[in-house]
Amino acid sequence: VQLQASGGGLVQPGGSLRLSCAASGLTLDYYAVGWFRQAPGRKRQGVSTISGTDDNTYYSESVKGRFTISRDIAKNTVYLDMNSLKPEDTAVYYCAAGRIPALASDPYNFWGQGTQVTVSS
Repeated sequence: VQLQASGGGLVQPGGSLRLSCAASGLTLDYYAVGWFRQAPGRKRQGVSTISGTDDNTYYSESVKGRFTISRDIAKNTVYLDMNSLKPEDTAVYYCAAGRIPALASDPYNFWGQGTQVTVSS
């Protein structure tokens, strides 16, 4: 089982990025998939999650209205579209798969490596 997070980069404030979480050895459609981030010196924070049963979506207050999580079943990939990016969004972003959609880390069994997002002018 492998989750591959990609799409990070350097972007100016107000810009956009799309992160991808592609899975192998795991059918993401059956799982809740979450996006988390960790900035230097800070705890890992849940950003968004999508339910595996009904595709309900959940967001942290800090990203609500700016980020959108979605799923492409055919590509076995979950996306995080990030708009109106702010310097405080700078972090390493991780995706994870588990049985329960949550913004906490514990329910997730499978984790991908991180992708760096830097928002700076």
